[in-house]
Amino acid sequence: MSNIHNIRNFCIIAHIDHGKSTLADRLLELTKTVEQRKMREQYLDQMELERERVITIKLQPVTMRYALNSESYTLNLIDTPGHIDFSYEVSRSLAAVEGAILLVDASQGVEAQTITNVELARSLGLVIIPVLNKIDLPNSRVEESAKELVDLLYIKKENILKISAKTGEGVPELLEEIVRRLPAPRISQIQSPPRALIFDFEYSSHQGIIAYVRVSDGKFCPAK
Repeated sequence: MSNIHNIRNFCIIAHIDHGKSTLADRLLELTKTVEQRKMREQYLDQMELERERVITIKLQPVTMRYALNSESYTLNLIDTPGHIDFSYEVSRSLAAVEGAILLVDASQGVEAQTITNVELARSLGLVIIPVLNKIDLPNSRVEESAKELVDLLYIKKENILKISAKTGEGVPELLEEIVRRLPAPRISQIQSPPRALIFDFEYSSHQGIIAYVRVSDGKFCPAK
């Protein structure tokens, strides 16, 4: 069981087509969560429709193990949809984490859904890591997009990370910043009545219904 201080719960929020699923792929590769021979593009998009339309429709949680300075961390990522039609999925994801990677396509800049996601993350008190993606593209507007993020988040330009999820450039540094910038989960009131948020579930033919929950207070024990 992981030390709670070494756990990071986060999601990736972005406007559609800004590279969210590709970034999730690189994180899975770098943390060796998925064997190289089993890796495929949009790995977390399991639904056939998602892969056909190249968009994320349903949120997807995944746990990654990551070592930094000889210390082991558990990174719990919830991959979220980028399309405005699936905003309820995004809101459930944000309610279950402490931080969010705000991913912006450097060739497109801040767009409508970017602003909507930021407002929702702020309302929940999440720590936001701003990231400019697709810096490898010849038409990328890194400086202009960075200024848009500065104006949106009221931050210094130095706080913005620049990556290419496609090539992997800058992604190892992003992993380090996830550990450094995002807070660990707060310690729940163990003596309080048990309270938790069910943010997703799936059905297994072997185990039945599997619920993904975020415990807020108290504790849950297996039924005897």
